[in-house]
Amino acid sequence: MREDNMTEIKLHNSRSRTKEVFTPLDPQNVRMYVCGPTVYDRAHLGNARPVVVFDMLYRLLRHVAKTNGWGKVTYARNFTDVDDKINARALASDRRIEEITAETTQWFLDDMAALGALEPDHMPRATAYIPQMIAMIEGLIEGDHAYAAEGHVLFRVRSYKAYGGLSGRSVDDMIAGARVEVAPFKEDPMDFVLWKPSDATQPGWESPWGYGRPGWHIECSAMSYEILGPSFDIHGGGNDLMFPHHENEIAQSCCAHPEGEFAQVWMHNEMLQVEGKKMSKSLGNFFTVRDLLDQGIPGEVIRFVFLSTHYRKPMDWTAEKARNAKNTLDHFLGLIVGVEPGEPDDEVVLALADDLNTHKALTRLHTLAKEKKADVLKASLLFLGFDLSTLESGWFGEEHYDGLAPLAERLGQVRAAAMVSKDFSEVDRLKSALLEAGVEVRMSKEGVELVPGPNFDPSRLEGLS
Repeated sequence: MREDNMTEIKLHNSRSRTKEVFTPLDPQNVRMYVCGPTVYDRAHLGNARPVVVFDMLYRLLRHVAKTNGWGKVTYARNFTDVDDKINARALASDRRIEEITAETTQWFLDDMAALGALEPDHMPRATAYIPQMIAMIEGLIEGDHAYAAEGHVLFRVRSYKAYGGLSGRSVDDMIAGARVEVAPFKEDPMDFVLWKPSDATQPGWESPWGYGRPGWHIECSAMSYEILGPSFDIHGGGNDLMFPHHENEIAQSCCAHPEGEFAQVWMHNEMLQVEGKKMSKSLGNFFTVRDLLDQGIPGEVIRFVFLSTHYRKPMDWTAEKARNAKNTLDHFLGLIVGVEPGEPDDEVVLALADDLNTHKALTRLHTLAKEKKADVLKASLLFLGFDLSTLESGWFGEEHYDGLAPLAERLGQVRAAAMVSKDFSEVDRLKSALLEAGVEVRMSKEGVELVPGPNFDPSRLEGLS
């Protein structure tokens, strides 16, 4: 912390490609928009990463708002509930679109809550903002930034001179390397759809251009404007959205509302892998968050694994990482049960304030555990989004083991006696038995600490004294 108790937050801005000191446009209303899911099925593990990343940022902003004298923090994350994938699912299942989107939206909220994610302040559904989208499209046409053609409305990309500033590519380079939809009514290959016609089998709304539905990009521009205004602080999402989605959002928003600057800071998380490979159904390593939860892997473990890797680095989900996370949380649980939480550790907060360095924050938890600062450890775990009410209800079941504390005390006593007698045979015996049971033995001047490792087997410690 700085001497004046103000916390300085630094965030990596994808647009400037540098880490910048974060200064809210309006300290009384810090505003963040994150692109949410298209709701047609269960959220897979990759869908959950941006949720956890920006939940952590939301928690940090709310915490720092108190110390820095800021006002409220407003977090908006949308639901895309009009999309061709949803239409296809409705046709294949012979169910109403509204029924599918209502069900899958609730699935998403339930699964993300299991990962410790807070619900955003606003969760707009695209279908609730159709009039605002139509109004924005009309304004773009009036400003000569868009044109109607054969029931479609397209954005005139070359009318926005700064197009490509986020992804760092010129329009001509994009045309050469991108898969763009070729259509005879397009003035330019890079022009993208703002509105498209719908037939009788597709959802649609009446508009000046006929019965149709919005394009994907205009949805987020209209919703963010209505909720957060023409300028706001942070826009986030996965790095797969940088182009074309976020690039197109910037273009249409800045042209529709030239009085604003849209998002000040752009943040993008890297993608997720499974056991070192891209997640795909063909490789058999594709699974949803619900799959893991149903397998008995607690949401806290999934969250811990996610936070173990910095958000701007590719994250590799492995079974070993899940086991390690489970054992680490089990160790922490043994220290904090029944303890009243204090305040989150300053170093944990500062780690997160440094571009969400969650790995460093989790590393600090081990130090707090070693120093037996249980009240600070508990507060820090709460700050990081771990649901301690769930933890303390015994979520490790039969595998929960709290017998390491007396063994650590016993080894410490034997070690102290050996320092005098110079006979370390009993120390070696105990240490060997612990190692064979998968326990990490840490001995220092401060004492003995025993930590369950990934292959911890408490049954092998029976009778050990």
